[in-house]
Amino acid sequence: MTHVLFVTPYYPPEKTPPAIRISGSAKGLFKRGYQVTVLTTFPNFPSGVVAPEYRGKIITQEVDEGIHVVRVWSYVTPNKGFLRRVLAQLSFGSIAPLLGWKYIGRPDIIIVESPPLFNAIGGRLLAWGKHCPFIFTVADLWPDTAIELGVLRNPLFIRLARLLERSTYQKARFIWAVTAGIRERLVASGVPAERVFLLTNGVDTTQFKPMPQAQARAQLGWDNRFTILYAGTHGLVYGLEILLDVAERLQEHPDMHIIFVGDGVTKADLMEKARERHLHNVTFLNAQPHERMPLLLNAADVCPIPIRKLPIASITLPAKMFEIMACERPIVLGLNGEARRLAEQGAQAALYVEPENVDALASAILRVYEHPELAQALGHNGRAFVREHFDRQRLVTVLEERINAVLSERGVVRAAAVPVDAAMGRD
Repeated sequence: MTHVLFVTPYYPPEKTPPAIRISGSAKGLFKRGYQVTVLTTFPNFPSGVVAPEYRGKIITQEVDEGIHVVRVWSYVTPNKGFLRRVLAQLSFGSIAPLLGWKYIGRPDIIIVESPPLFNAIGGRLLAWGKHCPFIFTVADLWPDTAIELGVLRNPLFIRLARLLERSTYQKARFIWAVTAGIRERLVASGVPAERVFLLTNGVDTTQFKPMPQAQARAQLGWDNRFTILYAGTHGLVYGLEILLDVAERLQEHPDMHIIFVGDGVTKADLMEKARERHLHNVTFLNAQPHERMPLLLNAADVCPIPIRKLPIASITLPAKMFEIMACERPIVLGLNGEARRLAEQGAQAALYVEPENVDALASAILRVYEHPELAQALGHNGRAFVREHFDRQRLVTVLEERINAVLSERGVVRAAAVPVDAAMGRD
């Protein structure tokens, strides 16, 4: 049985897109007959505070729907201060392979998640010591994004990060690009095109599906106001303060309500600004388990995705976009580039607005509010589009093909997989 090892600091119960993508891929491979192990740390994202049940531990082992999850200690810190965040990321990349070495067994192939870029250290150490190839996942271009956000300025740190980045691309058997823009950037930088494959985030369309809005709101205890929902990480890339500006403009519409769901580095500041501005049409809710996201999305009327004006934004493809479309909710997209081409032009499931343009965002939301037939059409289009192109099981098939390509090069003949459901049905 082929053994696949994922190396990642993010894994459920964390709700970050990498955790969801890796978990979905791992479970999909397990159901196809693979042995799957995940080497990760204790849940702490995005607060930087370890969950109480894991405190004081060095190593734990769990089985999650057939996946062997090895959690090891690493330094974690609240998401404040660049140096401490770097130390936390470096801690996992350096310590995880040492603490987890004897618990992960002998993988046939390793899949390493990034960012953070320091995961490459751990992945390369394990690939060298376990004598197996690795696939390096690039979900965001680091250090480029850190430089554009202004959190990485030190010339020496930048040079070292570039060195780690380039050498890892050379050592990896394949590079898994999560967006087409990332793939194009990598190839343009000199990485051979045949070694970079595109595999986007996706969505489980059996979990994320439409349900009656009244039923969803009844379960959540929400009222019947027109609900504008932002659900996800409150991070530096997202221009969420613009939603407070929109809320100010919409105060003349008492039947409209903006709800923020999630956590992140900017949340405390957003809450304080909402209080200072007396925005009574804004509500902040705590982060919710990922399994509750379909309920939240179905209770909403429209879901804005506002991104800051950054060069890197043009190749950003928010994972939440696929989940929103799968639940037949309309999107107002403040993001140009690849996401716009997909959601607005390809799926016809979103209204595009210029990023950080308050008037345009407010007008688009009002347009959905005043034209329910438009909202219904956008939602219907989105669901049909993701079912055809971004259903997670289709994406697992692509990943399996890449794994088999690597193994065949090494002369590893994989035994025919026995689907788990079929195996469990045997006497």
